[in-house]
Amino acid sequence: MFEVVGIGQLHDQLVDAGFEKWLRLLGDGLRSSDEHACASVDPATLLFTSSVLEGIPQWTTPHFLENEFLQDDVNKFPQLSRRPTHVDTLVQATDGAIEQSPRYTELLVPLHLGDELRAAIVSGDTCWGFMCLHRESSGRPFSSAECSLIAGILPHLAQGLRRALLFEQLPAAVDVDGPGLLILAEDLSLISRTSAAERWLAEVVEVDWPRALELPLAVYTLVASLRLGERAGARPDYMPLTRLRTSAGRWLTLHASRLTGSAGQIAIIIEPASRHQMMPLIAQAYALSPREAEITQLVLQGLTTAEMSERLCISPLTVQDHVKAIFDKVGVRSRRELAAHIFGEHYGRRMIH
Repeated sequence: MFEVVGIGQLHDQLVDAGFEKWLRLLGDGLRSSDEHACASVDPATLLFTSSVLEGIPQWTTPHFLENEFLQDDVNKFPQLSRRPTHVDTLVQATDGAIEQSPRYTELLVPLHLGDELRAAIVSGDTCWGFMCLHRESSGRPFSSAECSLIAGILPHLAQGLRRALLFEQLPAAVDVDGPGLLILAEDLSLISRTSAAERWLAEVVEVDWPRALELPLAVYTLVASLRLGERAGARPDYMPLTRLRTSAGRWLTLHASRLTGSAGQIAIIIEPASRHQMMPLIAQAYALSPREAEITQLVLQGLTTAEMSERLCISPLTVQDHVKAIFDKVGVRSRRELAAHIFGEHYGRRMIH
């Protein structure tokens, strides 16, 4: 029987953990005789940003990404994030005919793995990560009771990952100048990179990188998203993006673009995330409603209650009610404290202005 050891203690550890430690704590809290993987995602794009693999060879990561983005299969992670229970197994999804799954035949069978349990780590309407548990080929499938157990702990895990973004104390970042550029071949090997890209990558720390993969997981995920868009007939200028946090606490935006006339080469642009790009993530981290996030943005811009009332076409009293709710969620007592708390204590050192 699969079990989670010390869920109460695990919840407290996850809530108090720094962002980088979160996945490792989750992996340590899972006790099973078989393999598992846990990944954090950018909640705006659901692209993987960091991961922990236990018992799964790291060289398989690009193959799992290809299956996730470019092959028809069951239990894709974005689908799970939208389902009511957020949990499913390979045996259940295929009605026992798991050989119908390309992921099973092409990836799990060579690794001597059998049933697979996948779950989306969701809080409210926001997905913060995914987890995947495996049974050896000789083992029995995951039971309904085990699925229910995982479903029951997902809100705790999501809160831990969400709050880890808020409470981690980070060292001051060193200066890095401007955007960086990576050039990848069609086989994802690194052709060249600028010195700025080297300095940005030096700040990226993942538990599974360095150095089994040449580049961080977020880069490979972004390329898979680009290829998926190309197969779906996206415009030539299609440029998917995701956000990535560095070990120095800064947030980066990564863009992927196909280079024309270059034998299929791919450009990855790495640049500091702006406040505008970070605001949706901040709102999700504090569990702000869409209206509260909108008003928070206006407060940070210095608008008065009357100005917000006029712009949003709502009464001043309604504006004040929303502001009070924002204060309660963020844990501040004034608009000045709100601005200092969000962009000073938690994010001020994490962005380049």
